[in-house]
Amino acid sequence: MIMTMTMRMKMLVCIAVVLLAPKQEMTAQQKPIYHKGWIDFNKNGEKDIYEDFTEPIESRIENLISLMTTEEKTMQMVTLYGYGRVAEDEIPTPDWKNELWKDGLANIDEASNGVSEKAQYTFPYSKHVWALNQIQQFFIEDTRLGIPVEFTNEGIRGLNHVKATSFPAQIGMGATWNPDLVYKVGQVIGKEAFALGYHNIYSPVLDVARDQRWGRIVESFGEDPFLVSEYGVQISKGLQEQGVVNSLKHYAIYSAPKGGRDGHVRLDPHLSWRDMHQMYLYPFKRTIQETDIMGVMSSYNDYDGEPITGSHYFLTELLRDTYGFKGYVVSDSDALAYLYSKHKVVGSYKQAVLKAVTAGLNVRTTFNHPKNFIEPLRELVAEGSISQDLLNQRVREVLLVKFKEGLFDNPYRNEKNADEVVYNSNHKALSLKASQESIVLLKNDKRTLPLDKNKLSGILVCGPTAQSTSSSISRYGALQSKIVSGHQGIVEYLKGSKVEVAYEKGVDIKDAHWPDSEVFDVPLETEEEKMIANAVNEAQQSDAVILFLGEDETMVGENLSRTSLDLPGHQKNLLKALSKLDKPLIVVLLNGHPLSINFADRRADAILEAWFPGEFGGQAIAEILFGDYNPGGKLPVTVLRSVGQIPFNFPYKRDSQLGQAKEGPNGTGESRVVTELYPFGYGLSYTSFDYDDLKVHGDISTTAGKLSVSFTVKNTGKIAGDVVPQLYVNDEISSRTTYEWQLRGFKRIHLKPNEMRKVEFEIYPKDLELIDDNRDFVVEKGDFNIAIGNSSKDFRLKDSFKIEK
Repeated sequence: MIMTMTMRMKMLVCIAVVLLAPKQEMTAQQKPIYHKGWIDFNKNGEKDIYEDFTEPIESRIENLISLMTTEEKTMQMVTLYGYGRVAEDEIPTPDWKNELWKDGLANIDEASNGVSEKAQYTFPYSKHVWALNQIQQFFIEDTRLGIPVEFTNEGIRGLNHVKATSFPAQIGMGATWNPDLVYKVGQVIGKEAFALGYHNIYSPVLDVARDQRWGRIVESFGEDPFLVSEYGVQISKGLQEQGVVNSLKHYAIYSAPKGGRDGHVRLDPHLSWRDMHQMYLYPFKRTIQETDIMGVMSSYNDYDGEPITGSHYFLTELLRDTYGFKGYVVSDSDALAYLYSKHKVVGSYKQAVLKAVTAGLNVRTTFNHPKNFIEPLRELVAEGSISQDLLNQRVREVLLVKFKEGLFDNPYRNEKNADEVVYNSNHKALSLKASQESIVLLKNDKRTLPLDKNKLSGILVCGPTAQSTSSSISRYGALQSKIVSGHQGIVEYLKGSKVEVAYEKGVDIKDAHWPDSEVFDVPLETEEEKMIANAVNEAQQSDAVILFLGEDETMVGENLSRTSLDLPGHQKNLLKALSKLDKPLIVVLLNGHPLSINFADRRADAILEAWFPGEFGGQAIAEILFGDYNPGGKLPVTVLRSVGQIPFNFPYKRDSQLGQAKEGPNGTGESRVVTELYPFGYGLSYTSFDYDDLKVHGDISTTAGKLSVSFTVKNTGKIAGDVVPQLYVNDEISSRTTYEWQLRGFKRIHLKPNEMRKVEFEIYPKDLELIDDNRDFVVEKGDFNIAIGNSSKDFRLKDSFKIEK
C-alpha cells in the first residue's frame, strides 16, 4: 500500500494518540526521541531525512542506507521466527541487547500468533498488540538507528491468529466463483491483521493446482490460471486497502512437482516453457501488475534443473525486470539451504547464500537462528564476493516495503482497537456467506434436495466426517476457531422441529493400515463391521440418511499428497451398505483433494461437495440441505474417475483429452476410461436458468481495442438462486498449438424466479495471447470462437469473431 501524504498525516495523528497513552500501556512516550510529527530514531537530536515524513520515500531510504553499517544492513535480510518457534523470549529482555538483533531485523514471523502453544500474548487481542508494541519499542529505542521491525504472518483462509475470523480453505473459496466475495475476505483479513499489529501477510497462494494428488491443492484456488488470477487480484486489493502489504506464494511452479508428490520432494516439474508461462506464472504476473504487491515468497523447487531461489532469471529478470515487482523476496523456509542440501548446485551453505542473494533473494526465513545466515553473509561481504552495491540494493528493497507500510511514521498500533475489530459480527457473517457460496451441488436425482423438515419424522446423520472439526479447516488460517461440524449444524437447524436426529459414525476416516490400504485391500475389522451394522440399523428407522464422507487435515495439505483419489479407509464399505436401503441417501463431502466418488455418483440420490468449509461450514450445509440456501458453487478443478487419468484438467491442448481409436490401422478398441466424473466449472442448483440473445460487438485488433460480449440469463425455476455464466474463447487456427478453450470471464449473479438479467463481458487482446516462436506474447490475426455456458462442458450460446489487423 503506497503511503500518500494524507495517509501519513492520519498516521501521525495515531502516533499522537499512542504517545499520550497511559504509562502502563507503553513507556515509550516518556522517551525524548518522540516528537510531534516525527520520531528521532537514531537519537541524535536532529530530524534526519529518513525521519521526515514530508521527504520522498526514495530520499529517506538513501539517507538511511548511508547511515547504516554492514552489520545493520545484513540484519535487514533475515527473519526471526517468533517465540516458541525460534525466539526464546516472547517480549524483549535485557539479553536482547547482546543478540544479533541489537542491529535490527527485517521481520519477526508469527510473533505470539498462537501457532506455538507456549505463547502467552495471543489473546485477548489487545494483550497481543501490547506485546508487539513492546517488541517494536526495543527496535526503535534500543538499536542504534531505530529501524522498526516488520511483523509478518500467514493468512490464506483468515488471519493465522488465535480466534481470528476463519474462512473456507482456498479451494472452497475458489468454488464460489465470486471474486467480489474474495475481495471482501481480503478486506477482513487485512483489517484484522492491521488491528493485531501485523504488517505483511503471506497470502494468497497463487499456485495453479493441476495435479489432483498434490497435497496443497486444498490451499489453491483451482486448476485454471484465469480463475486463480481473478481471485489473486481481488484478495490482494482487499488486503492492501487496509494498510498492510501482502506476499504472494509460492513463486514459482511450486504446484507441479513430479508425480504430484509433496513433502521432501517438491522438485522436477515436468512442463514446457510455454505452459510454465501461460499456466503457472500467469497469476503472479497479473496480480503483480494489477495490484501494489510488495512481497513474494520464493519456492523450494527447480525448473528444468534451475532452482528458483538461486535463479537470477526468476528472481530478477522475470520478477522485477519483466513483471515490475518492486518489493522484497522472502525465502520459503529452507529454500535457500536446499540449493546446497537438496539441489546440489553449490558446494556449501555459504555458496548457497551467495547464489541466492546474487539471484535476487532479499530475506532468508526459516526455523533456525538468524546467525546461521548472517555469519556467512557477512563473510561474503567482507571478502568482496557480495559488493556493497549489491548489499545496498537488497536492503533498499526491504526498506522500501517498510516505508510504504508506514513503519517509520506509525510504528505502534492501537491496543484497544483490536478488541473491537477482530472477529466482529460483520466478519462472522461474511465467513458464513463464504461457506454457503463455496458448496457445490454435484448430484440431485428426483429433486431429493432440499429436504422438507415438515415431512420428516427422523433422519440419520452418519459418517466419519459428520462430527470431525478437523475436516473443516486447514493450516495457515485462523486458530482455535469454534468449528460448527456438519452434525452440529443439522441438530441446531432442526432444534424445535419434530424431526429426530440420530447419529452413527459408521467408520473412521481412515483405517488402521492407511495409507498402505490405498494400494491393497484391507478387510474390515470386527469393530468396523459392528459400526457399519449399527449405522444400517439406524438408517432403517429413519426417513433419510445424510452421509458425511471425505478427508481431514491429516490427509491433505502441506506434506500430504495422496497415492489414490478414492475415499480413504473403509468409507466406501459404509457407503455401499447404506446404498442398499430404500432410503433417500445424501452424501456430503468434506475434503481437500477432489475425490473420485464413482460409487456415490451412481448410487447416492444427492451429493454436496463442501470442501473444508470453515468455521460455519456445518451451519451452511444444514441451510442448504433443508432449502434455506440454494447452492450455486462451481468446481474450480476437474473431478476424475480415477487417479490413473492424471494429468487431466482444464484448460487442455487441442484433442489431448479425447478417447482412443476404434477403427483404422491401429483401431483395436478402447482400453481406458476417458471422461472426467465432473468437469471444471460444473455445479447444479435447485432452480434452472436459460441463456439467450448473445451479441458480440466492438473493434479489436492484435494490439488494441476490445469486444463486448452480452447476453441474457433468466431464472426459469420456482425459487431464487445463483447462476455463474462462464465465457470461454477458442482460437481456430494458430501458429502454435493452443488450449482448446480458455476461460476469459465469469460472474456470479443472484436471480429471483422469472427474473432476467443482461450480462456483459469484455475481451481484450491480452485475453487472446499466445507465445510465438520468438517467445513473445502476441495476438495473431484470424478467427476466434466464443462460448457461454454453465461449465467447460455445458455451452449454451456460441458465436465467433475475426481479427483482421
